[in-house]
This record gives sequence, C-alpha cells and structure tokens, in this order.
Amino acid sequence: MTPEPVYLVDASIYLFRAWYSMPDGFENARGEPTNAVYGFTGFLCSLLEQTDSPLVGIAFDVSLTTSFRNEIYPEYKANREPAPVALKRQFAWARDMAEAMGLKCYGDERFEADDIIGTLASCWKSRGHAIHVVTGDKDLAQLVEDGDTWWDFARNRQLGSSAIAEHFGVRPDQIADYLALTGDAVDNIPGVPGIGPKTAAALLAHFGSLDAIWSRLGEIPHLSFRGAKTLAPKLESHREAADLARRLTGIERAVPSALADPDVRRVGLDEDRLNTLFDDLAFGGMLRQRCLACG
Repeated sequence: MTPEPVYLVDASIYLFRAWYSMPDGFENARGEPTNAVYGFTGFLCSLLEQTDSPLVGIAFDVSLTTSFRNEIYPEYKANREPAPVALKRQFAWARDMAEAMGLKCYGDERFEADDIIGTLASCWKSRGHAIHVVTGDKDLAQLVEDGDTWWDFARNRQLGSSAIAEHFGVRPDQIADYLALTGDAVDNIPGVPGIGPKTAAALLAHFGSLDAIWSRLGEIPHLSFRGAKTLAPKLESHREAADLARRLTGIERAVPSALADPDVRRVGLDEDRLNTLFDDLAFGGMLRQRCLACG
C-alpha cells in the first residue's frame, strides 16, 4: 500500500495574502482587525475540503523579524517593513484556529517556517511518504523530489520536480544555488552583479552546482551564451558574497523543535475551542459550519 501523502503548509504566506486582500471591515467586538485570520481560516477549509490525507502540518514564522540567518547576515530581510501589530495579533489567532481544527502547528523563534517544513519533509520522506508543500514561495520548491509537489494553492498550480525545472528554469536541487547567483530581492540577499535568471540557469545547466562552477571557472569563457567571456572574473571577485548567499538560500532540514515531535497526523476537531474562537472573532455562521464540517 502506498503511504498517505503529507501536506506541509507555509502558513505565513496565506496570512499575509489575506491581510492584503481581505476587506478592512472584518473586526471583533473590541474593534480589532480580524481580516487575515478570517481569510486564513477560509483557506484552511478549502485545503481540507480538497485533500483527504490525515497528515497535515502547519508551519508558522514566529518572530517575523529575525532568524538564524540574521546571525550570518544581519541585513537579511532588512528591507521589509515590520509587520503591523494588528497582523501579529492575528498570527496567534490563526494558530489557535488551526489547532482547534485538529491540525498540528509548528513555530520556532530561531528558525523560519521554511526550515520547519524542510525538517518535516525530510522526516516523512524518509518514511516513504510523498510531500505536498503548500506555498507560493519559490524557495520551498528546492524540497521537491520525484513524487512530491510544490502547490501554489491560491493560483491552483501544482508542480512536480520536472515541472519545477520547466517553470523556474532549474531543477529543485539547484534552486538554492540559483538564488545565490541571482540574489533574492524579497529577502534582501545580494547575488553576483550582472548575473540574472537566464545566465544563472545557463551556468547551472552546464555545471550542475555552485561548487562545480567554482572548481571549473576556466571553462566559462568557452561557453556559448552571451557574456560568457567576461563572466569568470566577475564570479571570482564575488565568490565570497555568493557563498554567503548560498548559506542563506538553503533550507535547514534539522530544526530541533520539529524533530522532537514530527507527527503531523490530525487529531479530532475541538468544537468548544472552535466555537469560542468564532464568538471572540465575530465570524459568521457560514464559515463556522465549513470548519465544523472539516472535523
């Protein structure tokens, strides 16, 4: 019998998406905004309605401002505005809601949700389970192996390993190297100046990895793509920066807190806790019934 698939959810991206897309009119009796958690709750219902696996793990970013990557590079994500207090409050409610629906939730002060997902993915893949990473973040595509999928739920786009290579231009196992070369403006990670997506993809298609590029720099001037003749000195002069970026773009797969309890099997829905949350957040009956039906 084929083991059941495991769904690992990047919660933060769906909370931020709801924060920016849901109307501001959602609030509780205290006048506190609830739009992000309302949208996130609807997303959870839709996910559970479309999947029949009992193995669903929800990963949250806890600090929203720092992680072990800031110890390596203090400017990591320094370009981002701090999350508003009204949104931070909703992160806690969202976790309460997911737990009330019987879902196992994870968060860590030092590691990001990506790293928690990477750790859980490694645990469950070692047991023979396929992994479905539910996110819109291309960084997490590096976790996908044969039989797994990267699922951009909001766009209804599911990509396996070969489709990821076609969509992003590099194989899943090359994505961290690719981002180290191009940089990642979203996370404030500088790349090698002058190396864009096409050049990075061409280099990785030829060499396979960043380490192989460093060991075979002398081959680069003989490659056929545009600008190859001047590329080797540029790479050599920015090697230290690219290696630093590679430490940031790779996903950690041994987060201690996730390893301590990696069992993502759903438990029974806590109806009392769910109803208390719905009353406190002033959510309507239709969403409440959807949640109860998912139990």
